[in-house]
Amino acid sequence: MSTSCSVHLIYGPQGAGKTTHARALAARTGGVRFSIDEWMVTLYGPDLPETPDLAWVLQRVGRCHEQIWSLTRDLLQQGTPVILDLGFMRAEDRRAARQRAEACGAHPTFHFVDAPVGERRARVLRRNEDRGETFSLVVPPALFDFMETQYEPPSPAERAEAHGAAHA
Repeated sequence: MSTSCSVHLIYGPQGAGKTTHARALAARTGGVRFSIDEWMVTLYGPDLPETPDLAWVLQRVGRCHEQIWSLTRDLLQQGTPVILDLGFMRAEDRRAARQRAEACGAHPTFHFVDAPVGERRARVLRRNEDRGETFSLVVPPALFDFMETQYEPPSPAERAEAHGAAHA
């Protein structure tokens, strides 16, 4: 399948530089980028309960993923590359994304983005303050710590297949 029908799956822990990598890849390929944080903040940020629970968040993330994959199918049918910055925090998420990309008739290309945990934490805290180009939402230190427990690093096989892996 040609590069024009490719879907790029960006994954790594929080604060690693996934969105920055996704933006650069979209500019380089002429592709369309989807970043889950932007979707969540735009669609559900105003409705965020005072104390949101994980089930509330995951339900809405699932809705966003369904719509994003629907648009991904349409774009791929038109020959437009797609860059998905959707987290893919767990190995199962990455396996499911591969299957969905292949079901769309696309060749999935994985991009693993990583940096040392101290550097990532500092980036997230700095992003909270600066609210620059890649800022979508405030990530308090407790949320950063919680998300670290949810992330599954790639297996050696996943790392070996990662194309254009970026270690920011």
